[in-house]
Amino acid sequence: MLLTDPEVESSLLISTDEGANYQKYRLSFYILSLLFHPEQEDWILAYSHDQKVAGIKGMFLANKRLDNQVKTFITYNRGRDWRLLQAPITDLRGNNIHCVLPYCSLHLHLQVSANPYTSGNIASKDSAPGIIVASGSIGSELTNGNVSVFITSDAGNTWRQIFDEEYAVLYLDQGGALVAIRHTPLPIRHLWLSFDEGRQWNKYSFTSSPLFVDGVLGEPGEETLIMTIFGHVSHRSEWQLVKIDFRSIFNRRCTEADYQTWHLHDQGEPCLMGVKRIYRKLKPTARCVMGKGYSVTMTSAACDCTEADFECDYGYDRRTDGKCSPAFWFHPSSMSRSCTTGKTFLKSTGYRKVVSNNCTAGVIAEYTSRKQHCPVQAPRGLHLVTGEGTLTATLATNVTFLVFLEEGDGSSTSVTLDFGDGHALTYSNVSSVEGGVRHVYKAVGIYRVSASAQNHLGSDAAVLYLHVTCQLEYIHLSAPFVAVRNKEVNLTAVLWPGQVGTVTYIWWIGNSTEPIITLEGSMACTFPEEGVNTVTVQVSAGSTILQDKKTISVHEVFRSHLLAFSANLDDHNPEVAEWRLDLSRIIRTSLIQATAVQAEQLLVTVLPGLPTAAEFFLLPDKKLTEGRPESSAAHLDQLSEVLLSALNQNLVQFTLRPGVQVTVYAAHLSAAPLVDTSENHSGSAMLMLLSVVVVGLAVFVVYKFKRKIPGLNVYAQMQNEKEQEMIQSPESPTESTPDSQRGLVTSSETLDTEFNSRPNGCIETCVYVKSSTDRPTYVNV
Repeated sequence: MLLTDPEVESSLLISTDEGANYQKYRLSFYILSLLFHPEQEDWILAYSHDQKVAGIKGMFLANKRLDNQVKTFITYNRGRDWRLLQAPITDLRGNNIHCVLPYCSLHLHLQVSANPYTSGNIASKDSAPGIIVASGSIGSELTNGNVSVFITSDAGNTWRQIFDEEYAVLYLDQGGALVAIRHTPLPIRHLWLSFDEGRQWNKYSFTSSPLFVDGVLGEPGEETLIMTIFGHVSHRSEWQLVKIDFRSIFNRRCTEADYQTWHLHDQGEPCLMGVKRIYRKLKPTARCVMGKGYSVTMTSAACDCTEADFECDYGYDRRTDGKCSPAFWFHPSSMSRSCTTGKTFLKSTGYRKVVSNNCTAGVIAEYTSRKQHCPVQAPRGLHLVTGEGTLTATLATNVTFLVFLEEGDGSSTSVTLDFGDGHALTYSNVSSVEGGVRHVYKAVGIYRVSASAQNHLGSDAAVLYLHVTCQLEYIHLSAPFVAVRNKEVNLTAVLWPGQVGTVTYIWWIGNSTEPIITLEGSMACTFPEEGVNTVTVQVSAGSTILQDKKTISVHEVFRSHLLAFSANLDDHNPEVAEWRLDLSRIIRTSLIQATAVQAEQLLVTVLPGLPTAAEFFLLPDKKLTEGRPESSAAHLDQLSEVLLSALNQNLVQFTLRPGVQVTVYAAHLSAAPLVDTSENHSGSAMLMLLSVVVVGLAVFVVYKFKRKIPGLNVYAQMQNEKEQEMIQSPESPTESTPDSQRGLVTSSETLDTEFNSRPNGCIETCVYVKSSTDRPTYVNV
C-alpha cells in the first residue's frame, strides 16, 4: 500500500503481487485521516511500502497541515500515536544545529516519483530494515527551499544529513551499498558510493565526458550490483547509456562475522506493536557481497499489553488526558438495543487493540470488550426524524421516517408509527424500521406524526410536526380599480394552486414603508385621499415568495355602466388579454367621438368570457367640480345620460375589420350608479342593486338561449397585458390592473365555464378556463 502526496491529491495505490503492479484509487481526506487518528482530519500525505517502512510493521511517515504549516510526523503503532521527527544534531560540516522540539523539527518530502527511471524523494528497502533516505528541510515547517538529503539507520529515531543538495539514492546488494547521483540540470561525470549506511561517501567517475543524466536504472532483484545511467551529451544528441558493474570493488562474500544484530525501538521503547523485534544487518565496516543467499532474519518476543497498544473504539474520542470517552453523538447504551433478551453482546470499554498488534496478557482484559447478557429494560430514548432531517415535505412524494431507540430490548419492543392523516403502522421489532418507513401524504397541511415504543416493562414516545406543502406557482391580487374615498375596499390574494400549505401574506398599501403581515388571504382598507394608489402583496409559502400589485384610482364619486355588443363580435373574440386591451381602447375612442366626453373622464374595460361584454367608468372633472361632491354627482349623471342616449340610439359603432361593423349599446337602460356613494343606504340604492341583478340575469338568460351551452357561473378577472387570467370564488370577484399610461380598465362579470375532470397540481376539484397564454388555468371551487 502506498499513499501519495498532494500533487496527486489523496490516492491509494494497492498491489496484490508484491509490488510488481499497482492500481490507483482516489481517497478522500476524511478517510485518509482515519488511517492515522480518528480525531484528526488534516493529514495530507503518508508513505508506506508494503504496509511497512523498510520491513517494519506499523511504521508510517505522514505530513500534516497544522496552523497552515506542513509538518512531518512518525508513528510506530499504525497511527495510534504520532510525534515529530528529531532534527540532526550537526550538519555536514560538523556544526551544531540548534533545533528544539516542538518549535523546530525535521520535515521530509514524502513523494514517490511517477517516473520509473528516476528515484523519488524517499527510498527504503525491505532487505535493509531501518534505513530510510529522504529529502527535506529543517525548521518550523516543510519548505521547498534549502532542501537537503537525510538518512536514518535506526528507523527514524535519529537522522543524519548526507547531502546539502538533492540527490537520487539507489540501494545496491540488498542495501549493503548506497549509490547517489546529483539532481542537476548540468552535465555530470561523478557518482558517490557508501558502504556504511551513508556515513562516508566515495566519489567515482562513471564517464570520461560530462553527461546530462536523464535517469538511473538498477538491474532486477534486490541483490543487484549493476546499474545503468542514461542521458545525452548535448541537448541535440541521442541517448547515451552507461552500464556500471560494482562487483569489481567487492573482493569477497559476506560471512556471519560481517553481520550484527539490531534492536528495533521507539526512543528506547523496545515493544512496538506488542512485540520486541531483533533484526540482522550488515556491519557498517564490512565491505563484502551479501548476494542472493542473504535474508533478514528476525527474532521476536511478545510483550505484555499496555494502554499504548489500544486505540479508541468506534464512537469514542481521545481527550486531552489521553482517555477515550464517548463522542457527543454516540450513546454507548444504543449498542444493546438490537440485543435479544436471554442472549449476550460485547460491551465496549471504549478501547480496541491496534490492528496487527500482537501483545498478550498485561491490561488486555481491562481494555477488551466484555461479554454481557442482553439487558431487560423498558424502551428509553425514542427518536423520530425524517430521512432528510427536515420538517417539511412535498405533497404526493415519499416521506421517509426513521425511528431510533437508545435503550431497551429492541427485539421484544413494538413500535407504532402514526402519520397523523388517519394512517398508522405497527412493527414488532425496532430493527425492522431502522431502514425507514415511507409514507405519501395526499393533502397539504401540518401533521402530527408520533411514534411509540412499548414492551412489557414500559413505553416511550416521540412526536414531530410535519409541514406538507405544495409548490406555489402563481398569485393574483384581486382589487377594484376605481374606489370611493373613505369607503372600505376588499383586497384578495388568489393563489394557484389554491392550497399550498402554510402561507404568509405581506401587504404594502399606498406609500407605506411598513408592511402589514397576515395569515389570511384577504384584507380591507380605506383610502382617505383621492388619487392613484398602488397595493402590493407578497405571498411566502415555504422557500417560495411571489408577489403581485394593482393600482387603484380613488375618487369622491364615479359612475359605471355595462356595455353589450352586436352578436358578430363574439365570432371574432379570441379570448386573449391583448385583444381585450386593444378593444377597450377602440371602444373608448368610439364613445368619445360619439359623445364628446373628455378622455380623462372615461375608462373602458372589456370583460373576459362570452358573450363579449364591457364596462365604462365616468370620473368627475376636477376643474369643474373641485371641492363640490354634489356638483360632481350631478355632472356625472348628465354625462351618463348623454352616453346612454348615444348607446341607445346605436350611435357608437366601430369597424373591427373590413366588412365587420360592431355596434355598442347599453346593457341596461337605468342610469343609476353601480356604486353607492351616499352615507346611508337608501331606496335608490336598493333599486340600483336590483337593477344590477336583473341585468345580470338578463345577460345570463340571453347567453344560455343563444349559446345553448350549460355551464357553471364563476367570477373572472382580466389581467394586464400578457398576464394569465385567474379565476376566484363568487364571494370575492376580481378586477384587472390598469395601466397608468393607457387608462384604467376594470369590471367583474359572470362567466360560463365547464368542469374539468382532470385537476392539475395540488387541487382536487377544479374549474377549467381558457388562458390568454393558451395554457389551462385551474381554480378551487
